Amino acid sequence: MTAHAPATTMTVWSQSRYGGPEVLTAATVARPVAGDGEVVVDVAAAALNSADVRIMRGDPLLVRLAFGLRRPRTAVPGRDVAGVVSAVGAGVTAWRVGDRVAGELSGGGLGDAVAAPADRLVAVPDDLDLAVAATLPLAGGTGWQALDLARVGEGSRVLVVGAGGGVGTFAVRLAVLRGAEVDALCGARAVPVIAGLGARRAEDYRGADLAAWEADAYDAVIDIAGSTPLRTLRRLVRAGGAVALVSGGSNRVTGPLGRILRAAVLSIGARRALRPLAAVARPEITARLLALAASGELVPPVERTWSLSEARAAMAHVDAGHTVGKVVVVR
Repeated sequence: MTAHAPATTMTVWSQSRYGGPEVLTAATVARPVAGDGEVVVDVAAAALNSADVRIMRGDPLLVRLAFGLRRPRTAVPGRDVAGVVSAVGAGVTAWRVGDRVAGELSGGGLGDAVAAPADRLVAVPDDLDLAVAATLPLAGGTGWQALDLARVGEGSRVLVVGAGGGVGTFAVRLAVLRGAEVDALCGARAVPVIAGLGARRAEDYRGADLAAWEADAYDAVIDIAGSTPLRTLRRLVRAGGAVALVSGGSNRVTGPLGRILRAAVLSIGARRALRPLAAVARPEITARLLALAASGELVPPVERTWSLSEARAAMAHVDAGHTVGKVVVVR
């Protein structure tokens, strides 16, 4: 039998300028090589996030200072990746070829393979689907950090505003797992999904009267939608409570910066804190999320799975802004 030489090229979806999903094009490129401290991961699945859309569009303009002035420095989108290690670079001792891994990267998930810093990856339990593992790092990690920021624990009363997307569904479920009593506002399509995650009360935000909810005096509000006035959010929490601001602000240039500054001013001397979240990649949190998923306690709602050949359509779906739960691209 004739042995087949390993592939030297692969397919990726990349962009050479900022814009909508139309800027993504399929291309054949050389397979990555593992550099010092890196491994090559053959991508089994990549979960898409609103962050991928923001970077694709370069919106707000302020993000271009970090990601590239005229085009993204990382041309291939896809920050949440799960797959199998196929090559190990110099200095890497934690991973071997064949290991199943997942992590939040700077991009590269919308392709057959990606070179990844070894320390950004965590092991995926053998009995956990890699497509599920891919949903966890960014959205799950952001939800986890938002709950930490608002000090949500056993017995807390929590309201999640904008609960229907990836971060929101994780925030709801993780709060329930912490022993909190959770209410949620979301789009109408997401209401049954959120209820299924253990929320006590889930309502369509379009018909909600937040003034009536103020009497509930929440210990914490997790604001993901970013459109509710800050003073309204603050009235929803009791004295000593906190509002975690996950996103918000529609300014084309500065994005959430103005909202963050207003929150800082309103929080001076206040008994109800407005705390902006600066979520970062935390592999140790990803590892805990993977363990919860493997145990069956955390089952991320996946709205739809797309093939790699349909990656542009998947990005267009997320770009439209009506995703319930997660969207995953599989190879």
